[in-house]
Amino acid sequence: MAIAYFDCFSGISGDMILGALVDAGLDFDALSGELQKLPLDGYRLTRKTVTRQYIAGTKVDVIVQTAEGREIIEGPGEDGPYHDHGEARHLEDLTSIIEGSTIDGAVRRRAIQVFDHLATAESKVHGISKREVHLHEVSGVDAIVDIVGACIGLALLDIEMVYASALPMGRGFIHCAHGLMPVPAPGALELMRDMPVYHTGIEGELVTPTGAAFLKATADGHGVPPKMVLRKIGYGAGTKDIPGHPNLLRVCIGDHPE
Repeated sequence: MAIAYFDCFSGISGDMILGALVDAGLDFDALSGELQKLPLDGYRLTRKTVTRQYIAGTKVDVIVQTAEGREIIEGPGEDGPYHDHGEARHLEDLTSIIEGSTIDGAVRRRAIQVFDHLATAESKVHGISKREVHLHEVSGVDAIVDIVGACIGLALLDIEMVYASALPMGRGFIHCAHGLMPVPAPGALELMRDMPVYHTGIEGELVTPTGAAFLKATADGHGVPPKMVLRKIGYGAGTKDIPGHPNLLRVCIGDHPE
């Protein structure tokens, strides 16, 4: 039984999770093939090696084609948490998309659980029912691919237990669908409830709602790395360059010691 430990020293987001798993040995072609089972089109998945503060990592991007035929990179951006180019879906819409695929049932259930956590957090923040919530920044094609892809990655790497470090919190304000919001965004902060957190003084959002929801649905514990025989290490790159700080998510994958 394999264990994955996500070392979130610069935070965690959906694209960073995918990048870290691919960097640790997840077969990119196998991942892409599984994602093609989703009833989605108009996007492609790319990967490249980048450096963040002189450390090499893998950057995975979801390239989406707009109605005008332009290709854009959706997801966390330099001027805010997300560039939102798609429709705002409800939880029911997202569940239908995932259930309408031929992806393994356990993977589908885990991905739906991630979106359920997102909807639950947003419903609490906005004071409305979970069914009414429009998941603006986290229901586009990029978010679906990131979340389902991360769940596929855990399955393909035979990871059965997930642990994570304490989560770093940035400062300042970000632009989102509801206007200017404090960092962490209210939805992300709600998702971090019952998780260990600490302030960094870094300007900007470090833990995105997608990243927090993934850990909410998958993490068996938080804190120091669990005892394991370390086999694989991967670094997933974030979009921004943080001055003097490597914007990377590190994953350590190993086996239970005999």
